[in-house]
Amino acid sequence: MPDYNFERECRTPHSECYVIEADDDEIGRVDIHYTPTAAYATLCVPDTLSEDDVQALISEIDERLVMSNDPYREDFVVTVWAGRETGVYSEEEPFEEEEEEEEEEESGGNGYRD
Repeated sequence: MPDYNFERECRTPHSECYVIEADDDEIGRVDIHYTPTAAYATLCVPDTLSEDDVQALISEIDERLVMSNDPYREDFVVTVWAGRETGVYSEEEPFEEEEEEEEEEESGGNGYRD
């Protein structure tokens, strides 16, 4: 089983969103929503994960994220989406441009492209 790492993207009083990493690669995300009696999650993973891998990942999410937040919940319901990422969309500048600018700053570049 891979060594999963969960990096929180955001949190509200009743929900959390995490990027899921395995062996330093982003492999998916999970959005968890808490109600007074249950926790509900939407899990997005690649379609290459086997049913056993998905079950193991759900167990990790339950143990490491859900139980630490709400140990007295009555149920944990997970909807799994399997597929591929097609992009990340935002009203801000595209992420790729920001990453390129950061790389230039780190490398000591002058900010101009050749």
